Amino acid sequence: MHARNCLACVLPPYLLDHLAKHGHARLRTLAQNSLALDNQLRLRRTAIGRASTTLATARNTPPGQISRHVHTAESGSQLPGRLIRAEGQATTGDVAADEAYAYLGATYELFWEVFQRHSIDGAGLPLIGTVHYGQNYENAFWNGEQMVFGDGDGEIFNRFTIAIDIVGHELAHGVIEHETSLAYKGQSGALNESLADVFGTLVKQYHAKHSVEQADWLIGVGLFTDEVKATALRSMKAPGSAYDDPALGKDPQPGHMRDYVDTTEDNGGVHINSGIPNRAFYLAATAIGGYAWEKSGRIWYEALCDEGLWDTADFSQFAALTVDVAERLYGVGVEQQSVRQAWVDVGVIA
Repeated sequence: MHARNCLACVLPPYLLDHLAKHGHARLRTLAQNSLALDNQLRLRRTAIGRASTTLATARNTPPGQISRHVHTAESGSQLPGRLIRAEGQATTGDVAADEAYAYLGATYELFWEVFQRHSIDGAGLPLIGTVHYGQNYENAFWNGEQMVFGDGDGEIFNRFTIAIDIVGHELAHGVIEHETSLAYKGQSGALNESLADVFGTLVKQYHAKHSVEQADWLIGVGLFTDEVKATALRSMKAPGSAYDDPALGKDPQPGHMRDYVDTTEDNGGVHINSGIPNRAFYLAATAIGGYAWEKSGRIWYEALCDEGLWDTADFSQFAALTVDVAERLYGVGVEQQSVRQAWVDVGVIA
Protein backbone atom coordinates (compact mmCIF):
# COMPACT_ATOMS: atom_id res chain seq x y z
CA MET A 1 0.00 0.00 0.00
CA HIS A 2 1.59 3.26 -1.08
CA ALA A 3 1.23 6.67 0.53
CA ARG A 4 -1.02 7.87 -2.29
CA ASN A 5 -3.48 5.08 -1.57
CA CYS A 6 -3.48 5.07 2.21
CA LEU A 7 -5.56 6.77 4.82
CA ALA A 8 -3.08 8.48 7.16
CA CYS A 9 -4.63 8.62 10.63
CA VAL A 10 -2.90 10.36 13.50
CA LEU A 11 -3.88 7.71 16.06
CA PRO A 12 -2.33 4.28 15.60
CA PRO A 13 -4.83 1.41 15.54
CA TYR A 14 -3.18 -0.34 18.50
CA LEU A 15 -4.01 2.57 20.79
CA LEU A 16 -7.71 2.52 19.93
CA ASP A 17 -7.66 -1.28 20.03
CA HIS A 18 -6.39 -1.21 23.63
CA LEU A 19 -9.10 1.28 24.57
CA ALA A 20 -11.71 -0.91 22.88
CA LYS A 21 -10.67 -3.78 25.13
CA HIS A 22 -9.87 -2.04 28.42
CA GLY A 23 -12.03 1.09 28.61
CA HIS A 24 -15.40 1.23 30.31
CA ALA A 25 -18.53 0.48 28.29
CA ARG A 26 -18.97 3.87 26.61
CA LEU A 27 -15.27 4.19 25.77
CA ARG A 28 -15.15 0.65 24.42
CA THR A 29 -18.09 1.38 22.14
CA LEU A 30 -16.65 4.67 20.86
CA ALA A 31 -13.23 3.14 20.26
CA GLN A 32 -14.77 0.20 18.41
CA ASN A 33 -16.85 2.60 16.33
CA SER A 34 -13.78 4.70 15.48
CA LEU A 35 -11.78 1.63 14.51
CA ALA A 36 -14.61 0.37 12.34
CA LEU A 37 -14.91 3.74 10.62
CA ASP A 38 -11.13 3.89 10.07
CA ASN A 39 -11.21 0.46 8.46
CA GLN A 40 -14.17 1.46 6.33
CA LEU A 41 -12.37 4.58 5.19
CA ARG A 42 -9.24 2.64 4.29
CA LEU A 43 -11.15 0.08 2.26
CA ARG A 44 -13.64 2.41 0.62
CA ARG A 45 -12.16 5.89 0.77
CA THR A 46 -14.10 7.18 -2.19
CA ALA A 47 -17.45 5.91 -0.87
CA ILE A 48 -17.77 8.57 1.84
CA GLY A 49 -17.67 11.59 -0.39
CA ARG A 50 -14.51 13.51 -1.26
CA ALA A 51 -13.27 17.06 -1.52
CA SER A 52 -12.58 16.81 -5.25
CA THR A 53 -15.42 19.18 -6.18
CA THR A 54 -14.18 21.78 -3.73
CA LEU A 55 -10.58 21.32 -4.86
CA ALA A 56 -11.56 21.54 -8.50
CA THR A 57 -13.48 24.80 -8.08
CA ALA A 58 -11.13 26.46 -5.59
CA ARG A 59 -8.45 28.13 -7.68
CA ASN A 60 -4.79 27.90 -6.81
CA THR A 61 -3.40 31.11 -5.39
CA PRO A 62 -0.27 33.10 -6.30
CA PRO A 63 2.91 32.11 -4.43
CA GLY A 64 2.85 33.24 -0.82
CA GLN A 65 -0.93 33.45 -0.64
CA ILE A 66 -2.82 30.77 1.25
CA SER A 67 -6.33 29.53 0.49
CA ARG A 68 -8.13 27.83 3.39
CA HIS A 69 -11.62 26.31 3.45
CA VAL A 70 -12.94 24.90 6.72
CA HIS A 71 -16.14 22.86 6.71
CA THR A 72 -18.25 21.07 9.28
CA ALA A 73 -19.51 17.52 8.84
CA GLU A 74 -22.08 18.24 11.60
CA SER A 75 -21.42 14.82 13.19
CA GLY A 76 -21.92 13.08 9.87
CA SER A 77 -19.49 11.49 7.43
CA GLN A 78 -20.11 13.41 4.21
CA LEU A 79 -17.02 15.28 3.02
CA PRO A 80 -16.17 18.06 2.78
CA GLY A 81 -19.44 19.10 4.49
CA ARG A 82 -20.83 22.61 4.94
CA LEU A 83 -18.40 25.48 4.44
CA ILE A 84 -18.21 27.62 7.57
CA ARG A 85 -15.02 29.65 7.11
CA ALA A 86 -13.22 30.59 3.91
CA GLU A 87 -9.93 32.43 3.52
CA GLY A 88 -9.98 35.89 5.06
CA GLN A 89 -13.28 35.48 6.87
CA ALA A 90 -13.68 36.30 10.56
CA THR A 91 -13.61 33.76 13.36
CA THR A 92 -16.71 31.62 13.64
CA GLY A 93 -16.88 31.06 17.40
CA ASP A 94 -16.62 27.33 16.69
CA VAL A 95 -13.38 26.47 18.52
CA ALA A 96 -12.56 23.46 16.37
CA ALA A 97 -13.17 25.34 13.12
CA ASP A 98 -11.09 28.32 14.20
CA GLU A 99 -8.26 26.10 15.43
CA ALA A 100 -8.26 24.20 12.14
CA TYR A 101 -8.15 27.47 10.21
CA ALA A 102 -5.29 28.84 12.33
CA TYR A 103 -3.20 25.68 12.22
CA LEU A 104 -3.71 25.14 8.50
CA GLY A 105 -2.26 28.63 8.22
CA ALA A 106 0.66 27.88 10.52
CA THR A 107 1.53 24.81 8.46
CA TYR A 108 1.43 26.81 5.24
CA GLU A 109 3.71 29.43 6.83
CA LEU A 110 6.38 26.90 7.72
CA PHE A 111 6.51 25.36 4.25
CA TRP A 112 6.37 28.71 2.44
CA GLU A 113 8.58 30.88 4.64
CA VAL A 114 11.20 28.25 5.43
CA PHE A 115 11.20 25.90 2.43
CA GLN A 116 9.67 28.20 -0.22
CA ARG A 117 7.01 25.56 -0.87
CA HIS A 118 3.69 26.99 -2.02
CA SER A 119 1.20 24.76 -0.18
CA ILE A 120 1.13 20.97 -0.08
CA ASP A 121 1.73 20.39 -3.78
CA GLY A 122 4.12 23.30 -4.26
CA ALA A 123 1.62 24.94 -6.62
CA GLY A 124 -0.86 26.62 -4.26
CA LEU A 125 -3.27 23.76 -3.57
CA PRO A 126 -6.15 25.06 -1.40
CA LEU A 127 -6.07 23.67 2.14
CA ILE A 128 -9.33 21.95 2.98
CA GLY A 129 -10.39 20.95 6.48
CA THR A 130 -13.51 19.35 7.93
CA VAL A 131 -14.32 19.44 11.65
CA HIS A 132 -16.98 17.64 13.71
CA TYR A 133 -16.59 14.47 11.69
CA GLY A 134 -18.63 11.54 12.98
CA GLN A 135 -20.11 11.15 16.43
CA ASN A 136 -17.34 11.44 19.04
CA TYR A 137 -14.94 10.17 16.37
CA GLU A 138 -11.54 9.51 17.93
CA ASN A 139 -9.08 10.36 15.19
CA ALA A 140 -7.92 12.82 12.56
CA PHE A 141 -6.74 11.94 9.09
CA TRP A 142 -5.50 13.06 5.70
CA ASN A 143 -7.44 11.23 2.99
CA GLY A 144 -5.34 12.27 0.02
CA GLU A 145 -7.26 15.48 -0.58
CA GLN A 146 -8.14 17.09 2.72
CA MET A 147 -7.83 17.12 6.52
CA VAL A 148 -10.60 15.63 8.68
CA PHE A 149 -10.96 16.00 12.46
CA GLY A 150 -13.06 14.17 15.02
CA ASP A 151 -14.31 15.70 18.27
CA GLY A 152 -12.98 12.95 20.55
CA ASP A 153 -14.90 11.36 23.38
CA GLY A 154 -14.28 14.07 26.01
CA GLU A 155 -12.99 11.51 28.50
CA ILE A 156 -9.78 10.19 26.96
CA PHE A 157 -9.45 12.38 23.88
CA ASN A 158 -10.11 16.07 23.46
CA ARG A 159 -10.98 17.50 20.05
CA PHE A 160 -8.39 16.61 17.41
CA THR A 161 -7.84 20.22 16.33
CA ILE A 162 -6.39 21.06 19.73
CA ALA A 163 -2.74 20.41 18.85
CA ILE A 164 -0.99 22.41 16.15
CA ASP A 165 1.49 19.62 15.45
CA ILE A 166 -1.29 17.12 14.77
CA VAL A 167 -2.57 19.42 12.03
CA GLY A 168 1.00 19.86 10.78
CA HIS A 169 1.56 16.10 10.89
CA GLU A 170 -1.50 15.30 8.82
CA LEU A 171 -0.88 18.01 6.21
CA ALA A 172 2.72 16.82 6.00
CA HIS A 173 1.37 13.48 4.79
CA GLY A 174 0.07 15.45 1.83
CA VAL A 175 3.51 16.92 1.18
CA ILE A 176 5.09 13.47 1.49
CA GLU A 177 2.73 11.89 -1.02
CA HIS A 178 3.37 14.67 -3.51
CA GLU A 179 7.13 14.16 -3.24
CA THR A 180 7.48 10.40 -2.96
CA SER A 181 5.45 7.23 -2.92
CA LEU A 182 7.00 5.83 0.27
CA ALA A 183 5.23 2.51 0.69
CA TYR A 184 3.03 2.70 3.78
CA LYS A 185 4.31 -0.47 5.41
CA GLY A 186 7.33 -1.64 7.37
CA GLN A 187 10.31 0.68 7.57
CA SER A 188 9.29 2.84 4.61
CA GLY A 189 5.91 3.33 6.26
CA ALA A 190 7.57 4.18 9.58
CA LEU A 191 9.69 6.74 7.71
CA ASN A 192 6.47 8.14 6.26
CA GLU A 193 5.03 8.54 9.76
CA SER A 194 8.29 9.91 11.15
CA LEU A 195 8.59 12.54 8.43
CA ALA A 196 5.04 13.65 9.24
CA ASP A 197 6.06 13.99 12.91
CA VAL A 198 9.23 15.88 11.96
CA PHE A 199 7.30 18.47 9.99
CA GLY A 200 4.53 18.51 12.59
CA THR A 201 6.99 19.47 15.32
CA LEU A 202 8.67 21.98 13.00
CA VAL A 203 5.28 23.65 12.46
CA LYS A 204 4.88 23.93 16.23
CA GLN A 205 8.43 25.11 16.84
CA TYR A 206 8.34 27.66 13.99
CA HIS A 207 4.98 29.01 15.14
CA ALA A 208 6.28 29.45 18.71
CA LYS A 209 9.79 30.50 17.54
CA HIS A 210 11.26 27.92 19.91
CA SER A 211 14.88 26.86 19.67
CA VAL A 212 15.84 23.19 19.95
CA GLU A 213 16.45 23.77 23.66
CA GLN A 214 13.06 25.44 24.22
CA ALA A 215 11.07 22.86 22.24
CA ASP A 216 9.29 20.07 24.14
CA TRP A 217 9.72 17.51 21.29
CA LEU A 218 6.27 16.11 22.04
CA ILE A 219 3.59 15.36 19.46
CA GLY A 220 -0.05 16.00 20.41
CA VAL A 221 0.18 17.87 23.71
CA GLY A 222 -3.37 18.56 24.89
CA LEU A 223 -4.95 15.74 22.92
CA PHE A 224 -5.43 13.61 26.03
CA THR A 225 -7.69 14.90 28.78
CA ASP A 226 -6.48 15.46 32.34
CA GLU A 227 -7.97 12.08 33.27
CA VAL A 228 -5.27 10.26 31.33
CA LYS A 229 -1.73 9.54 32.52
CA ALA A 230 -0.04 11.02 29.48
CA THR A 231 2.06 13.96 28.39
CA ALA A 232 1.37 13.59 24.66
CA LEU A 233 0.71 11.11 21.88
CA ARG A 234 4.41 10.62 21.09
CA SER A 235 7.80 11.81 22.32
CA MET A 236 10.55 12.38 19.77
CA LYS A 237 13.11 12.92 22.52
CA ALA A 238 12.23 9.78 24.47
CA PRO A 239 10.09 7.38 22.42
CA GLY A 240 8.07 5.07 24.66
CA SER A 241 7.53 7.65 27.41
CA ALA A 242 4.51 9.63 26.15
CA TYR A 243 1.79 7.74 28.03
CA ASP A 244 1.21 4.91 30.46
CA ASP A 245 -2.45 4.54 31.35
CA PRO A 246 -4.68 1.54 32.13
CA ALA A 247 -7.14 2.41 29.37
CA LEU A 248 -4.45 3.03 26.75
CA GLY A 249 -1.60 0.80 27.81
CA LYS A 250 2.02 1.94 27.71
CA ASP A 251 3.53 3.84 24.81
CA PRO A 252 5.21 1.03 22.78
CA GLN A 253 7.54 3.12 20.65
CA PRO A 254 11.22 2.07 20.57
CA GLY A 255 14.01 4.61 20.24
CA HIS A 256 16.72 2.20 19.08
CA MET A 257 16.99 -0.55 16.49
CA ARG A 258 17.71 -3.16 19.15
CA ASP A 259 14.08 -2.72 20.24
CA TYR A 260 12.60 -2.65 16.73
CA VAL A 261 9.11 -4.19 16.78
CA ASP A 262 8.63 -6.87 14.11
CA THR A 263 4.87 -7.10 13.63
CA THR A 264 2.23 -7.53 10.95
CA GLU A 265 -0.14 -5.16 12.76
CA ASP A 266 -0.33 -1.43 12.03
CA ASN A 267 0.96 -2.03 8.47
CA GLY A 268 4.10 -3.57 9.88
CA GLY A 269 4.46 -1.19 12.81
CA VAL A 270 4.48 2.12 10.96
CA HIS A 271 3.40 4.11 14.03
CA ILE A 272 5.42 2.08 16.52
CA ASN A 273 8.82 2.01 14.80
CA SER A 274 8.64 5.64 13.70
CA GLY A 275 10.07 6.36 17.14
CA ILE A 276 13.52 5.34 15.90
CA PRO A 277 13.87 7.89 13.06
CA ASN A 278 12.02 10.41 15.25
CA ARG A 279 14.73 10.17 17.88
CA ALA A 280 17.40 10.40 15.20
CA PHE A 281 15.95 13.74 14.07
CA TYR A 282 15.80 14.98 17.66
CA LEU A 283 19.44 13.99 18.24
CA ALA A 284 20.59 15.62 15.01
CA ALA A 285 18.64 18.82 15.62
CA THR A 286 19.83 19.26 19.19
CA ALA A 287 23.45 18.52 18.22
CA ILE A 288 23.33 21.10 15.41
CA GLY A 289 21.54 23.55 17.69
CA GLY A 290 19.70 26.79 16.99
CA TYR A 291 16.29 26.57 15.38
CA ALA A 292 15.43 23.10 14.09
CA TRP A 293 13.80 24.37 10.90
CA GLU A 294 16.95 26.19 9.75
CA LYS A 295 19.43 23.35 9.23
CA SER A 296 18.22 19.95 10.46
CA GLY A 297 14.73 20.63 9.08
CA ARG A 298 16.25 21.74 5.77
CA ILE A 299 18.28 18.53 5.58
CA TRP A 300 15.21 16.33 6.20
CA TYR A 301 13.12 18.36 3.74
CA GLU A 302 15.73 18.15 0.98
CA ALA A 303 16.08 14.41 1.63
CA LEU A 304 12.32 14.01 1.27
CA CYS A 305 12.41 15.85 -2.06
CA ASP A 306 15.54 14.07 -3.31
CA GLU A 307 15.12 11.82 -6.35
CA GLY A 308 17.26 9.27 -4.55
CA LEU A 309 14.52 8.56 -2.00
CA TRP A 310 13.04 5.27 -3.19
CA ASP A 311 9.49 4.24 -2.41
CA THR A 312 10.79 1.21 -0.53
CA ALA A 313 13.52 3.06 1.38
CA ASP A 314 14.39 1.59 4.75
CA PHE A 315 15.91 3.41 7.71
CA SER A 316 19.52 2.87 6.65
CA GLN A 317 18.89 4.12 3.12
CA PHE A 318 17.16 7.24 4.37
CA ALA A 319 19.90 7.78 6.94
CA ALA A 320 22.58 7.62 4.25
CA LEU A 321 20.59 10.09 2.15
CA THR A 322 20.33 12.62 5.01
CA VAL A 323 24.09 12.38 5.59
CA ASP A 324 24.71 13.01 1.88
CA VAL A 325 22.27 15.93 1.83
CA ALA A 326 23.90 17.46 4.92
CA GLU A 327 27.30 17.35 3.18
CA ARG A 328 25.80 18.76 -0.02
CA LEU A 329 24.22 21.67 1.85
CA TYR A 330 26.84 22.41 4.50
CA GLY A 331 30.01 20.54 3.58
CA VAL A 332 31.91 18.16 5.81
CA GLY A 333 31.33 19.73 9.18
CA VAL A 334 29.22 19.75 12.32
CA GLU A 335 25.96 19.34 10.41
CA GLN A 336 26.99 16.22 8.52
CA GLN A 337 28.75 14.77 11.56
CA SER A 338 25.72 15.44 13.79
CA VAL A 339 23.34 13.79 11.35
CA ARG A 340 25.54 10.75 10.96
CA GLN A 341 26.08 10.40 14.72
CA ALA A 342 22.32 10.63 15.34
CA TRP A 343 21.71 7.59 13.13
CA VAL A 344 24.59 5.78 14.82
CA ASP A 345 23.13 6.53 18.23
CA VAL A 346 19.79 4.92 17.33
CA GLY A 347 21.50 1.87 15.84
CA VAL A 348 20.54 2.45 12.20
CA ILE A 349 24.08 2.82 10.84
CA ALA A 350 27.36 1.60 12.29
